[in-house]
Amino acid sequence: MTDGMAAAALGTDTAGSVRIPAALCGLAGFKPTARRVPNDGIYPLSRTLDSVGPLAPTVACCALVDAVFAGETLSELTPRPLWGLRLAVPQYLVLDDMDDTVAAAFQGALSKLSDAGAQIMEIKFAELARMPVINRIGGFSTAEAYAHHRETLDRAGNQYDQNVAARIRMGDRWTTADYLDLIDIRAEMIATANRITAPYDAIIMPTVPVVARPIDEVSDPDVWLDTTKLLLRNTLVANFLDRCALTVPCHDQGGAPVGLAMMGETMGDRRLLEIGLAVEACISPALA
Repeated sequence: MTDGMAAAALGTDTAGSVRIPAALCGLAGFKPTARRVPNDGIYPLSRTLDSVGPLAPTVACCALVDAVFAGETLSELTPRPLWGLRLAVPQYLVLDDMDDTVAAAFQGALSKLSDAGAQIMEIKFAELARMPVINRIGGFSTAEAYAHHRETLDRAGNQYDQNVAARIRMGDRWTTADYLDLIDIRAEMIATANRITAPYDAIIMPTVPVVARPIDEVSDPDVWLDTTKLLLRNTLVANFLDRCALTVPCHDQGGAPVGLAMMGETMGDRRLLEIGLAVEACISPALA
């Protein structure tokens, strides 16, 4: 939970590393459309997916810091009216394996938004079921991270966190054909997703399907890897589809932190932040 140690923080979100810690700690977190914010001086993980975004107490704070990151003129955002807002919940992949705490908080958030006049619509979005297969050896992250780190791993691999090093080394399994296929698959998925989501104002889902686990529960490398994959599963969708995305807390005060994620359109960052202001005021009024 936030304890006021900082007004905001910078994060790099390649597959969720802004939104996941924000969700697990009861904060807001914003992943912009990657091309909006320069990544000069950021140590790279994936040249394709890396995004620079803020973690902060509220959506308004995120919007302020994001504008600074992007070098844009600061201007006041106006919350979008919730009445009639079309919020789509995919029925494939992103609702799988939720723990009871996340499931209850997510359903509670949907009920609050519906009571406020938002239209909560279930959509199939079956293409999301392809994501685990597409990223079975780590996707762009492992291929591109290995290209950047391979010489350092050979020279000083013992200085890496060994769980992270093992994941980067998965990139050694990629062929040129695999990588080129992935570029084509991503372009196809983006085009398909754009058609599917066009009728809706935002796509919503649990930011992560489980609450934070005690450290001793993930000390085993295999458990760590399985947990990491689960935490990254939902957030990776926005990176892969070249979208902006936002998480806001949706848990009851005093409970384990849970995040509600909203995914907007490519370069629809300002609109998503305005939607996020309204959603936050509805489901997390004590924080807004």
